[in-house]
Amino acid sequence: MAKIKQLGTYGYYIFTAALAAIALIIVISAFPIPGMYQFRVVSSGSMEPAIKTGSVVLIKSASSYEIGDVLTFNGNFKNAKGQKVPTTHRIVEMRVERGNPIYITKGDANEEQDTREVLQNQVIGKVYLSIPYLGYAIETARTTYGFLALIIIPALIIVWDQTQKIWEEIKKAKKNKTLEIASE
Repeated sequence: MAKIKQLGTYGYYIFTAALAAIALIIVISAFPIPGMYQFRVVSSGSMEPAIKTGSVVLIKSASSYEIGDVLTFNGNFKNAKGQKVPTTHRIVEMRVERGNPIYITKGDANEEQDTREVLQNQVIGKVYLSIPYLGYAIETARTTYGFLALIIIPALIIVWDQTQKIWEEIKKAKKNKTLEIASE
C-alpha cells in the first residue's frame, strides 16, 4: 500500500511539473520578446522527419544564417482562421542583393523549393531545438476546454490530496482522544 501511495505521489509531482511546463511554454509563446528564445508549434509535416508535425521548436534570432540552417519566418501561409502562420523550413540557397541576404527555403519533406524567397526582415529566428509531440498538448491547452482542464484537473488533484490529509489528521485526533479517555 505504501508503494502505491509513493507512486501516486511521484505521479502527482510529474503531472504537476508537466502542466507547469506547458503553462510556461504557452505564456512564453503568447508574449514573445524580440531577440530572446521563442517557442513555436509546428503544424505541418513539411519538415519531417527532422521536425515532426506537432513538435515545439525553440527559436532565436541570429546575426547571420547559413545554408542548412532551419529558419522560422513570416510567410504568406494562413491557417483556417485566416491568420498568418510562420513557416519553418531549411535554407537551401542564399544570395545577397544590395547588401541584404535573401534565402531560398524548402521543407525537408517537400520535393520543390518554396516559391517565395525569404527576406532578412521576415526571419523570426533559427531553430535550435525540436521537441516532438509537445505541440499537441500546447495547442489543446490553448483551446477553451484545454485551458479549463489545465486549471480544473490540477485543482481537483490538489483538493483531493488536501482532503486526504485532513481526513488523516481527523483520524489521528480521534485516535489520540480515544487514548486520552482510556488512560483517565
